Amino acid sequence: MPSKPSRDLVTFKNPAPGRDYWIRHECPEYTALCPVTGQPDFGTIVVRYVPDRLCVELKSLKLYLWSFRNEGHFFEQVTNTILDDLVRAMKPRELKVIGLFNVRGGITTRVMARYQKPGRKRATRGSH
Repeated sequence: MPSKPSRDLVTFKNPAPGRDYWIRHECPEYTALCPVTGQPDFGTIVVRYVPDRLCVELKSLKLYLWSFRNEGHFFEQVTNTILDDLVRAMKPRELKVIGLFNVRGGITTRVMARYQKPGRKRATRGSH
């Protein structure tokens, strides 16, 4: 049976919970519809995070991002929605979602939303 889009984010236990380390997922096939014109929008979603107890499973992340395909979303809204949903699912130490959206009307848009666990100092930035 073929896969279907889903908003369910599946997680698994962090194999190294005693250490800060960055995980980066780059999804270059993000698509949605412009909420104003209904035309397709394309972009890359980058997810960077320092896990706490849980990590996100990749197929569920792929199906989650696919779930936006036939919906209308502003770039700013969808970037923040992805951040909120991943924080809710994983409760990471830190998380950054970057939306790198393709040219639309001659304008390239980049949106970055960030979460940091309350009371935590930012982890040292790696070469991501």
